[in-house]
Amino acid sequence: MLKVMRRWLLTAVPVVLIVSMLTFVLTSFVPGDPARTILGLSATPEQVDRLREQLGLDDPLPVRYGAWLWDVLHGDLGRSLSTGGSVATELGGRAQVTLSLLIVGTFVVAIVGVSLGVVSAVAGGSLGRFVDVVSLIGLAVPGFWLGLVLVAVFAVWLRIFPATGYISFATSPMGWMASLFLPVLTLAITGTAGLAKQTRSSVLDELGKDYVRMLRARGVSERRILLIHVLRNAGAPIVTVLGLMFIGLVGGAVLLEMVFVLPGLGSLTVNATRANDIPVILGVTLFLSLVVVTVNLIVEISYALLNPKVRT
Repeated sequence: MLKVMRRWLLTAVPVVLIVSMLTFVLTSFVPGDPARTILGLSATPEQVDRLREQLGLDDPLPVRYGAWLWDVLHGDLGRSLSTGGSVATELGGRAQVTLSLLIVGTFVVAIVGVSLGVVSAVAGGSLGRFVDVVSLIGLAVPGFWLGLVLVAVFAVWLRIFPATGYISFATSPMGWMASLFLPVLTLAITGTAGLAKQTRSSVLDELGKDYVRMLRARGVSERRILLIHVLRNAGAPIVTVLGLMFIGLVGGAVLLEMVFVLPGLGSLTVNATRANDIPVILGVTLFLSLVVVTVNLIVEISYALLNPKVRT
């Protein structure tokens, strides 16, 4: 397990640095002047130049990146150019919304996708073909369009769930579940199909191996073979797909936050981009990069737990 952690650190640190560096360079090419955006069109050139100097925008790009990285290493993500507030504070308030959507959505995808894949692999026949058809539909349907359809059905027509807004878990657990139902359902429909297909293929591949025949010949029950032996051996590709799916859901969650008007990182990023608020953009990028490398660590640990050879 220590080898897994060391290997993860050797890859995670360079990835985060490279992503932050690329983001810093790319944001420097974004049209617009942050100082002009803050002061407005009525500001004089002298006022704009003075503010640029105060913000350090006149410094060379490597100097600005080095100063930002030094502050980050000391726990300071800087202050927003548009609001003047702490970037860390703004991220903390928005991150819980995005993480709630991603974690709950991934949990639902994992339960439904793996269950549907196992059932279709064991039953076969028409159910297996049904999973293939549903997989193609789930991959083809855009998430934002599906979200609008669900809003029209469950919020406008049936009036069961709210169409927009977010209620924190601390305020009302039931309200929290209701506000996340439609976004999570959208993520589940688009993500479950691919995981179910991968689970079905992995389970079918394991069921055809020799050790399954030997277990059956020894009189081991089908349920024990499936739950203890087959699923464990088929777990590595399933965990891989689930990890990649979580990372892919990050982009989908950003779009869904705009559809369902959720105050998460998606709307924060859009507003920061419009205002050319570079510290906020860098803060969001850094946070999402840490989320991605953390998910990769969880996947690596899952490999070690599922396969003893990985631990050695």
